[in-house]
Amino acid sequence: MPDSRDTSPGALFSELDLALVDALQAAPRAPWSRIGQALGVDATTAARRWERLCANGLAWVTAYDAAKSATVAYVEVRCRPRALESVSIALADMPWVFSVDETAGDFDLLASVAAADLPALGRSVHGLIGGLDGVRSTRTRLGITLYSEGGDWRMRAMEPAGHAELSTPRTARPTVYSAHMHHLPPPEDRALLEALGRDGRLGYSGLGAAAGMSEHTARRRLLRMIRDRDITFRCDLAHPLAGLSTVVLYRTATPHTHLEGTGQALARMEEVRLAVSVSGSDNLLVMVWLRGLHAIDPFEAQLAERFPSLRVNDRTVVLHSRKRMGRLLDTTGRATGHVPFSLPQL
Repeated sequence: MPDSRDTSPGALFSELDLALVDALQAAPRAPWSRIGQALGVDATTAARRWERLCANGLAWVTAYDAAKSATVAYVEVRCRPRALESVSIALADMPWVFSVDETAGDFDLLASVAAADLPALGRSVHGLIGGLDGVRSTRTRLGITLYSEGGDWRMRAMEPAGHAELSTPRTARPTVYSAHMHHLPPPEDRALLEALGRDGRLGYSGLGAAAGMSEHTARRRLLRMIRDRDITFRCDLAHPLAGLSTVVLYRTATPHTHLEGTGQALARMEEVRLAVSVSGSDNLLVMVWLRGLHAIDPFEAQLAERFPSLRVNDRTVVLHSRKRMGRLLDTTGRATGHVPFSLPQL
């Protein structure tokens, strides 16, 4: 097995590897026999290729609480000179900060955070983030309605027949974030979420052992969480090494009467990773993955043509994603570690 730091050509993505990622985005926990059938390879080949991708930090499957249970905000952090890296590392170590992006714009860092309710969110942002040495100021945009997130995004590398084999057609299903957590998941479910956060493809036997319960109990509880939409699975990858070198965050505004339709239409665009309505005058936050800086102007032209009522007020380019949904990333986008999610302790 190649070393996880291997940078030889063989450590990067082949076309089959990208199709494999696409297959696992469509069906993150499907058996290897089904994945292989969709890709036209045998189950052993599919499993072996996935093991290599994981060992090299190139791709991974994770799991997390469904959006409906969370109070979420996007915090713009401005740092004092020379303090960006230390603040970025400190944010990435916080279990309730699930993503951290270093940016080139009028703020230095974007921290995506979750808390039990609005008061806890405010105290955590102002006390725990604002209190970090080197932080100059913060601005919080409260998440209101989620139209699309990274778990909805697809690599689009499989043949159409493979997609038909693995998934049913996606329907736009906006999710309203919660102003307060209606109930804290029981310890057993939290243990399952933590284990699946590290490896979303854990089998029931390994999952039970990791969560401290029997295989039967792990299966029963997880199937219930899936049925009730209490858990989200996501297959992710080191996007810069897959040709998607440019991440752009747009702060946009659209009239309220157009907001839902625009959000749902944006969610269907292949470049869009995140589309969420937020508090403030810029009421729609959009994040996209593009194939280079040269792709920004054509994408924005497409926005202008498709959404004449949408006003782009700011574009911020991400320099480095240090953390994404709990995964710690290096400068090439490879996964180097995992910070289990937990609510802020005040």
